[in-house]
Amino acid sequence: MTMHEPKAAVTVAEMARMCSLSRSRFYQLIGSAFPEPSRDDRGRPFYDAEQQQVCLEVRRRNCGIDGRPILFYAPRHTAPAPVARRKPNPKASTSRYSEVVEGVRCLGLATVTAADVEAAITRLFPSGTDGVDSGEIIRSVFLFIKRQDRPDNVA
Repeated sequence: MTMHEPKAAVTVAEMARMCSLSRSRFYQLIGSAFPEPSRDDRGRPFYDAEQQQVCLEVRRRNCGIDGRPILFYAPRHTAPAPVARRKPNPKASTSRYSEVVEGVRCLGLATVTAADVEAAITRLFPSGTDGVDSGEIIRSVFLFIKRQDRPDNVA
């Protein structure tokens, strides 16, 4: 436990941190092991410099203000949480137009495939998509595929 320089006043949550305890455990021990906090004009609880010293002494000595011994668990030294690995999305396209596929899906064509998008782009942009805004590409492909699926156009 590190020693803290007392401040003029600290919140209950900060006092709990200074004692290496959770807020809920600290609140459980108020009145028996730790002193009741003072209250400001609005009724908000705080610990002044003297009360902070008392709380830190309780933690150091494992003896509450009521004179009874109190046992504290050692603070946990947790290892960093493992980085969650994202599973590959089987619907995600590995083609060069994956952004366009995702954009068209977001616009409501959930069953569109990378092949559909590539065919549409080849037809709509015969000289390529270099220099064309990605939003315009997505919009054009969406409208092209949407027109292809009209009931009066399906053979």
